[in-house]
Amino acid sequence: MSEPDPSLMPGQRIRARGASSNHAGRFEAQGRERVEDGWDIAEEERLLRTEIRLERPRSALTYNRSPDLPFDRSVNPYRGCEHGCIYCFARPSHAYLNLSPGLDFETKLVARPGIAEVLAGELRARSYKVATVALGTNTDPYQPCEVEHGLMRQVLKVLSAFHHPTAITTKGTLIERDIDILAPMAARGLLRVGISVTTLHAGLSRRLEPRAPAPERRLQMIRRLSDAGIPVRVMIAPVIPGLTDSELERILAACRAAGAQAASWIVLRLPREVSPLFQDWLAQHVPERAAKVMARVREMHGGQDYDAQWARRMRGEGIWADLVAQRFDKAVARLGLAKQMPPLRCDLFAPPPRAGDQLALF
Repeated sequence: MSEPDPSLMPGQRIRARGASSNHAGRFEAQGRERVEDGWDIAEEERLLRTEIRLERPRSALTYNRSPDLPFDRSVNPYRGCEHGCIYCFARPSHAYLNLSPGLDFETKLVARPGIAEVLAGELRARSYKVATVALGTNTDPYQPCEVEHGLMRQVLKVLSAFHHPTAITTKGTLIERDIDILAPMAARGLLRVGISVTTLHAGLSRRLEPRAPAPERRLQMIRRLSDAGIPVRVMIAPVIPGLTDSELERILAACRAAGAQAASWIVLRLPREVSPLFQDWLAQHVPERAAKVMARVREMHGGQDYDAQWARRMRGEGIWADLVAQRFDKAVARLGLAKQMPPLRCDLFAPPPRAGDQLALF
């Protein structure tokens, strides 16, 4: 019988979550251990629920200088992600909030009301130089809490009004709600969407990405966006060696049939706290494959769980990385999928006039 996890309350019920522990982040000076206080009521609900805190943002745009990313700026309306994907490379960012990259990342979320207004102010700055802004780079902007808060829709209205080039990455079907904004942006050459598909097996997806839409529903989302004239790229992210890599060609074919125009792939990344969380997940859900998966991961990352070097972190290296790359290249060529989408237009960018602006009189 396994020892109780001190990071959880005794008897804590975890349902539809990716992580199974909640250890303190790396910046915490002390660990946390949850214990009974002797006042437990038998009827008390022990189900772990999602909490959403509010943060008034001081800035909206986040800039990066990564040479292996196709964008240099992004906007994230939320911190943490209820989708709970166990492999999510963004989990360690929750440690900066003094929260756990484990269960806290998917249950203690932060919504940032007012981010659209802050963004509009930043776009109006005289020093601002337009380039594609990416949405969904850290956590999914269309996760379930968007239903209540609507921050992504507010951000899109600002970007549309400024005629700003925009790239969205998501698994969330709530993006279909915003087709009325997205389709006109796409028609002006201002928008593209990336849909992440990790596996076509519903059962495996349910365990890997417990609160994300099922694979078949994501294919339907690709179809609906494509039918609306919105260019869609399928993102096989991550490719998990020894677990999902065998599906590469089938995923590409299914997404092409649904209307995807382009495709890309990223190998599994296990930075910082993600590695022990993912290894715990393997031991719990696919123990017979755990050793093989981690052996392949380490072979692709120079013997380590993760290699953070530019160029290598997204693709890996060695024979297994080369084989995945070759299979991908042959499949996209056979299916007629592009590897790059056309650049978005920057020449249309123009701040909209505000009430009271003198130019509005002429």
